[in-house]
Amino acid sequence: MQLIGILAFVVALLFSVMVHEFGHYITARRFGMRVTEFFLGFGPKIWSTVRGETEFGVKAIPAGGYCRIDGMSPGDPHASDPRAFYRATSGRKLIVLGAGSFLHFVLGFVLLFSLFVGIGTTQVTSTIAEVSPCVPIIGSTQGCKGNNTVSPAAAAGLKAGDRIVSIDGTQITDWAKDVLRIRQSAGKELIFGIVRGEPSLSSSDITPNLVLPITPIARVFEGKSYGFIGIGNEVATVRSAPLAALGKSASTTGQFLKASVKSLISLPGKIPALWSQTVAGKERDPEGLVGVVGVARVSGQAVGSNTLTPLERLGTFVMIIASLNIFVGVFNLLPILPLDGGHMAVAIADEVRAFIARLRGRARPKAIDVAVLTPVTMVIFVLLAGLTLLLLIADIVNPINLNL
Repeated sequence: MQLIGILAFVVALLFSVMVHEFGHYITARRFGMRVTEFFLGFGPKIWSTVRGETEFGVKAIPAGGYCRIDGMSPGDPHASDPRAFYRATSGRKLIVLGAGSFLHFVLGFVLLFSLFVGIGTTQVTSTIAEVSPCVPIIGSTQGCKGNNTVSPAAAAGLKAGDRIVSIDGTQITDWAKDVLRIRQSAGKELIFGIVRGEPSLSSSDITPNLVLPITPIARVFEGKSYGFIGIGNEVATVRSAPLAALGKSASTTGQFLKASVKSLISLPGKIPALWSQTVAGKERDPEGLVGVVGVARVSGQAVGSNTLTPLERLGTFVMIIASLNIFVGVFNLLPILPLDGGHMAVAIADEVRAFIARLRGRARPKAIDVAVLTPVTMVIFVLLAGLTLLLLIADIVNPINLNL
């Protein structure tokens, strides 16, 4: 199963590459640019076919892909072609260059939506799994004794299998959030709407057939007081309604975007730790840097896990691929060559120079020739290649293990 997970990751990664390059292809064609090649992989050609003016195909080394657009810079052999990329307006250049990352974000969003609607996520539900007979003493391992206070839930008659559908008339929609109402209501009576004797998750009937007033008792933990009634809730895989899934997908995509930006900002500071973990054999930090091989290994662990249910395995895998797409989308927007973001920065610089020229009453300056920046590009390429190699070695000799 672990091998299946690794192979599934490779297929998903290659599909993501195709989606990225398709973004460049479709927008370039939309703006009349000439796209001569669309290949998955690098190196010797394995197979290809020509459709229109574009050759589509597969190459021997499955380490990415590319979409060749004629006239990317003034020094390109096709620069004189009116359809050359560099002759397009800055706005069109930015759209073509940013389309790859945009589709990464779209793919991540679609994967998350599919996860929430079709697969479901593991959640604590509002169905009661157990009722504590007493209010246990914090820090005690002795369980309930005769002098312990009876728990509010037991005193009110709550039973395992009861489903809490409302609190003070407000419908339960997300127990992880709604439970805060109990924790913040120590000493205050709450009216619980209960469904007893109905399916805990599949029933669409949210009308309570039992109403119970319960007053959470105050418990102090680490200096803070919170309400306690004495219930433990079931954990289950829950699918979301389409409208709710849209909101969750947007929210999760936003969280992944923020996390990706923070990760990239902190990347330079994590390289020394990665070096020591690779060379000195120190334990890998699960929150540290990880390469493609490491992510593939984690995907294999998720799919081959014996502690997760089949749906949880699939859900974890989809979550990994979604987060990876969003990270790659953000990474490609970094304003450094040879990344898409570097080319976008050049296009923006061209427009700034043109704006300044207009203010001074001068003609629009020639477009910046990306080829002139080749030395800078090569330095960045070497640095990225070095980091990739270090991650590769680390993921092989000292892999991250999530103990799934």
